[in-house]
Amino acid sequence: MNDDNFRELTERQQARQRNDSSLTRESWKIFQIMAEFVEGFEKLSRIRPSVSIFGSARTPSEEPYYKLAVDISQQLSDAGFSVVTGGGPGIMEAANRGAEAGKSPSIGLNIELPHEQVANAHQDIELHFRHFFTRKVMFVKYASAYVVLPGGFGTLDEMAEILTLVQTGKTRRIPIVLVGQSFWAGLVDWFQSHLVGQGMISPEDMELFHVVDKPEEVLDVIFDHYSTRSFQPSDAEADLMLDL
Repeated sequence: MNDDNFRELTERQQARQRNDSSLTRESWKIFQIMAEFVEGFEKLSRIRPSVSIFGSARTPSEEPYYKLAVDISQQLSDAGFSVVTGGGPGIMEAANRGAEAGKSPSIGLNIELPHEQVANAHQDIELHFRHFFTRKVMFVKYASAYVVLPGGFGTLDEMAEILTLVQTGKTRRIPIVLVGQSFWAGLVDWFQSHLVGQGMISPEDMELFHVVDKPEEVLDVIFDHYSTRSFQPSDAEADLMLDL
């Protein structure tokens, strides 16, 4: 065997070893993902009814939207709703702070990130995730409503996620409340002019969400929705949500 053949054989063996090692790491990752789901199911299955609240991690405490998030979550907490957030700073901190001051549990679904995500100190129940997709399931699975305050890409991602799941029938219909009409107006107008206007969504899809400004309006939307139905999923809805 000449040097070139020997080098080629060695490189193939090394590549095979790297592939085997990568496959082993990926296979073991499944157990880590399973553990995140199990812990989430065990800790969150007892908190119903709950409301998931989203908003920017970058909103400082002196901003009006921070105070608004505190007020909304405290009113929800006093009304009997556990409040679930991403567990970080900004709007998430404000919502956990308001829930902590209320009568119901304050819950944070924290995510490990290279920057920004530092767990706030106002969580009665604190979970930690490495994977966005397992965390997303927990936001949806036990939520009786979604409340979305101004935020960036992460907030838009969560909003689009729940709109898509409800629109496609992959989860039950729940109230989706956008807070801050001046903030959301441009996006809502774009939905109407471009998505509806060009046939990307149906006109009735615009009814999947509400846009409000005041804490009392958030509660009104939620209680109006549940005036003729239970906060708990029906048997059919529970079966549907097994496939989230």
